[in-house]
Amino acid sequence: MIITLTPNPSLDRTVTLGGELVRGGVNRLESVTVEPGGKGVNVARVLAASGQEATAVVPAPEHDPILTTLEALEEPGLSVRPVAVAGAVRINTAVTEPDGTTTKLNEPGAGLDRQEVSFVETALLGAVGRPGQAPASWAVLSGSLPPGAPADWYARLVTLLRAEHPGLSIAVDTSDAPLAALAAALPESTPDLIKPNGEELGQLAGLPAERAMALEDGARAGDLGPVVEAATILVQAGVTAVMATLGPAGGVLVTAEGAWHASAPEVPVISTVGAGDSSVAGYVLADVRGQDAPQRLATAMAYGSAAAGLPGTTLPTPADLPSQASVITQLA
Repeated sequence: MIITLTPNPSLDRTVTLGGELVRGGVNRLESVTVEPGGKGVNVARVLAASGQEATAVVPAPEHDPILTTLEALEEPGLSVRPVAVAGAVRINTAVTEPDGTTTKLNEPGAGLDRQEVSFVETALLGAVGRPGQAPASWAVLSGSLPPGAPADWYARLVTLLRAEHPGLSIAVDTSDAPLAALAAALPESTPDLIKPNGEELGQLAGLPAERAMALEDGARAGDLGPVVEAATILVQAGVTAVMATLGPAGGVLVTAEGAWHASAPEVPVISTVGAGDSSVAGYVLADVRGQDAPQRLATAMAYGSAAAGLPGTTLPTPADLPSQASVITQLA
């Protein structure tokens, strides 16, 4: 069983344009889709579609549209553990252009008060396992934090999960202040997997802003050394695995055992919504199946690329995986 937490879930509305987005003009839509979303929800759905049981912990009011939409999916292997809170789930809008360019308009969310934060913590710990039960193998903590949640909440959750479930593997996929707070809590609060992009990786490693922003550009030009160096800093601080996703440049995985690069399988990019979440799901799925580090990276890239080749918020199944596998290169 894999448990995911989405502290700031959403209904994801994706609108597809027939041409380029015209700022300040009239844009006619070709299609509109609405799906239950939020990064942890996406991870759980991809895992379930691949035959791995997953439970999504979702704070939402009773009868909120996200819960009824999740129910209506009737996806085998996927269960939802709602946490009753007062505020309605936000609606996020993604505008997708024909070349795959995606513009996201994300609402902040209704927010959680201190008591609701405590309710979510209790639900997460209970979902992972109770005394006498076999605990889950992974907990995936994903996405932005809602207003009212402390910036260091993910770091606190990692510490709580470690204390109650020492054998549990923990992934954290977030950005901005929550990611910075997680890095500041190292090595006391160390996840088993983080998935930054190039710029986030540089920031976490303490690089100046210009060098952090240049990591992904360098990777596209074939210079992966700075990416490995930045990820190694975090591994030495206690993070078990750092998987940097670098867009068209593929991905780099660094652990204490080594570093590897995986090319991105070539697919026609239609929408990047959910691609990062799908790559996290692919990594976790490969780990649960006993695959080694290069295979985990290759599987992550396959799922992320598959998501990029699907329209709107559509998430990949094994049938959608690209026929061309990533080329794996050992870097260290």
